[in-house]
Amino acid sequence: MSYFENFPDIIYDINGNGNFQITKNLLRRVALREKVRTNTLLYDTYDVREGESPESIAHKFYGDAELHWIILMVNNITDRYHGWPMTTPQFLEFVNDKYDNVDATHHYEITQSSGSTKVKIDIGTDNTDYPSASIVTNFEYEEERQDDIRQIRLLDPAYVQQFVDEFNHLVNESVL
Repeated sequence: MSYFENFPDIIYDINGNGNFQITKNLLRRVALREKVRTNTLLYDTYDVREGESPESIAHKFYGDAELHWIILMVNNITDRYHGWPMTTPQFLEFVNDKYDNVDATHHYEITQSSGSTKVKIDIGTDNTDYPSASIVTNFEYEEERQDDIRQIRLLDPAYVQQFVDEFNHLVNESVL
C-alpha cells in the first residue's frame, strides 16, 4: 500500500488560474502518540548497514518495500536525505565539502566522572580548563553523528497491520 493512498483528496487550484484539480492533501499530518513512541515492547533496535534504504529494510522485515514510511515515521525522519545514514562515498563527499580540514579540531571532550564513564562531555573548542581533554576532529564528530542515526527502531512486524490501520484512520479523520 502506498503511503499517500489514504490521504484525503482536496480540490485545489495549483496555478491560481481558476483551473481546479483533485489532488491529495499532502499537508495532512499524523504523529505517533507519545505512549506508542515510548513503548519499547513494540520495537526492536536495528543498525542500518552500508547501502540499506528504508525500502530494503521494509522489504526485509515487513515483506513490502512500500511500508518504508513506517520506518521513517517510527524514527521521526522527515528528511530521508539528511536523516538517513549516508553510504561511505556520500559521507566522504559530505565531510570534504563541509570542512576545509577534516582533521582539524571540532571540539574537546572529557569523560564523565560520575555515573557511566562511557558518557563523553563536549567542553567546546577551548581546553584551557581541561588540558587532558581529548580532541575530536571534524571527521570523528561527523562519523559519530552517522553512527547515531545508523541505530534505528523497527516496529515489531506483529504490529504492522494495526499500525497501518490506525494511520489510515487518523489521516482520514476530519479536522473540523
